[in-house]
Amino acid sequence: MIDENFSLVLIKWYNLNKRNLPWRNTIDPYKIWISEIILQQTRVEQGLPYYNKFILNFPNVLMLSQAKEERVLKLWQGLGYYSRARNLHFTSKYITEKLKGEFPKNYTDLIKLRGIGKYTASAISSFAYNEKKAVLDGNVFRVLSRYFGIYDAIDSTLGLKIFEEISFKNLPNKNINTYNQSIMEFGALQCKPVSPNCKKCPLSFKCWAFLNKKISSLPVKKKKIIKKERFLNFLILASDKFIYIEKRIKKDIWKNLYQFPLFEDSNLNFTPPEELIKKSVLLKKTEIKHILTHQKLNVVFWHYNLNKLEKNKKYKIIEIKKIEEYPVPKIIENYIAENLRIHLI
Repeated sequence: MIDENFSLVLIKWYNLNKRNLPWRNTIDPYKIWISEIILQQTRVEQGLPYYNKFILNFPNVLMLSQAKEERVLKLWQGLGYYSRARNLHFTSKYITEKLKGEFPKNYTDLIKLRGIGKYTASAISSFAYNEKKAVLDGNVFRVLSRYFGIYDAIDSTLGLKIFEEISFKNLPNKNINTYNQSIMEFGALQCKPVSPNCKKCPLSFKCWAFLNKKISSLPVKKKKIIKKERFLNFLILASDKFIYIEKRIKKDIWKNLYQFPLFEDSNLNFTPPEELIKKSVLLKKTEIKHILTHQKLNVVFWHYNLNKLEKNKKYKIIEIKKIEEYPVPKIIENYIAENLRIHLI
């Protein structure tokens, strides 16, 4: 499946329709790396302010490597998939200490770094160094599957191999970086998952899915995401000025972020431990649902007022007004904004 005009049409479309994004105006592999990691599982509109904030605080790999992890996680707060931030920080230290600050200049060396897989290594090597590597992200899978009529599942071993072969064979001989940007942008703006703009598509006259009215059935995914259901009880134990928090250290969601004391219990009749809530008043009980990619969280916030917080080996006592200095999960951030605002002024 080779179409010699495929790349030419996409590049022409891109030059007329591309968005002006900061990481497209540089060949700095560091900045391209930051953008690609942020945009994994994240829309451009959401990721752009995070990218600008990240580059402002850490303009190069050395400054990122010298930062404390808590500061990195705080800047990442709200983006989710926090392993991305931890891997960025780890890899920046590795580049600074082991590679003497020199960013790898080819796919083979890039893919050895923690947090960099096939797609990211291809993106950095082609965008920064114009290496002949094809990118394969969700947008590219969609364009290729529809245009060439590929029904092999994108999340299967065979399907991935087929897409890798087709994407490589259709690379142009030059302007690899522009072509890779083109097909990704085309998938994001033109060949969208739902309601693609087929009537104004420059590829529609040869697009298999359009000609066969199969747009909505491609691409194919074999695996369905099964969400694990969890029941989380957070205890807000606070006096007028102080509050308990704890750090998540286990290998789980939100690792190394802070939270209120947590009790995970599937028992719908959960009651907070008496030793923690004695001589306290329950001010508020808030129940919410929080959906993650692989998990459905049933969350209850138990908000207690205490006259005084006793020292506790498990929990850290901090001033409530300083709680925003700590990186926290989105659900905790939202609760703080809605219920502790008076303490943050």
